Amino acid sequence: MTSIQRVGIVGAGAMGQGIAHVCAQAGYDVLFYDVDLQIVEKGIRQIAGQADAAIAKGKSTPEEKSALLARIHPVRFDALTADLIIEAVVEKLDVKRKIFADLESINPDTTVLASNTSSLSITQIAAPLRARNRFLGLHFFNPAHLMKLVEVIAGPDTDAQLVQTMVDFVKTLGKIPVMVKDSPGFIVNRVARLYYLESLRLVEEGVAEMSAIDALLRSAGFRLGPFELMDLIGNDVNLEVSRLMYEAFDHAPRFKPSAIQEDKVRMGEFGRKTGKGYYDYEKK
Repeated sequence: MTSIQRVGIVGAGAMGQGIAHVCAQAGYDVLFYDVDLQIVEKGIRQIAGQADAAIAKGKSTPEEKSALLARIHPVRFDALTADLIIEAVVEKLDVKRKIFADLESINPDTTVLASNTSSLSITQIAAPLRARNRFLGLHFFNPAHLMKLVEVIAGPDTDAQLVQTMVDFVKTLGKIPVMVKDSPGFIVNRVARLYYLESLRLVEEGVAEMSAIDALLRSAGFRLGPFELMDLIGNDVNLEVSRLMYEAFDHAPRFKPSAIQEDKVRMGEFGRKTGKGYYDYEKK
């Protein structure tokens, strides 16, 4: 079975840079790719900033930061050959299929291909591939360098031994792997959808204000309230997942997207990454 030494990351947004961070921190050589080199460079700066924060807290050293950054290598797509390649791009089935078809054409059949999708079917993404037995889902959570859970999702054709290899790989990252069947939203996003959508309905019905709901749920033990968390994830991403879940569950009312969130996305208020979402971060 494949020995993982070199990891490729496709997509240098929040999730991609987080996954690159944890892989490099665990000692893996990381090939980092995005269609725009500036996005990759920004992602590396974010990783450096996270390393600085760890140093400030006494959880790391300048030497460890230097070693971490030295393991991350920006590459062109045609140089993206590795033992494991993890895709972390937009939740669009056709985009992901194209990426994996292109990756399959430049990598040997021993390369493991994995999607960080949070809601799309692993089976559907893998359908056009020749080596579907080498494909699976590795769903990290934002922020990936801090969140411990990783959902390991096998499709119907995924090799059983490969699944165990990936479970072992996730453990080497210091993460907690959970094996999940290929079902819409897997575990966390299926449950979390109601955390977001019920909170949005409470606002729609005038039951409470966003800040009150966030404060109450934090006091109940959640690290972030639903509106704070949606702003962190990105309202555009969160809405797209809700739409996909709504379609996947045959328009079940409990998964119906909120008009409030649709308005936020329409206005470009995606959350922290745009400076404004449910809260105004430019004033903070």
